[in-house]
Amino acid sequence: MSNAKPVARKPRAARRPVETDLGFYWGLANSVLLGLGVAALVAGFMALARGSITLAPILLVVGYCVFIPASLLWRGRGEESGE
Repeated sequence: MSNAKPVARKPRAARRPVETDLGFYWGLANSVLLGLGVAALVAGFMALARGSITLAPILLVVGYCVFIPASLLWRGRGEESGE
């Protein structure tokens, strides 16, 4: 047996998992489109509550089928993914 003292080790820093670039970008234009979609939905449901049978469905379809998907799919020009 040796009389060597154990060396104190530094605690390991927690390893962060490697992030995979999925090519998803979220910018100001995406936020604006999402805001427009939510505004169209709110206006559509308010019109529906007032009894509108033409304006309400148009606003709801535009909100659900145009603005919200566009906010998820929009990618700005010249923007590199992951940077």
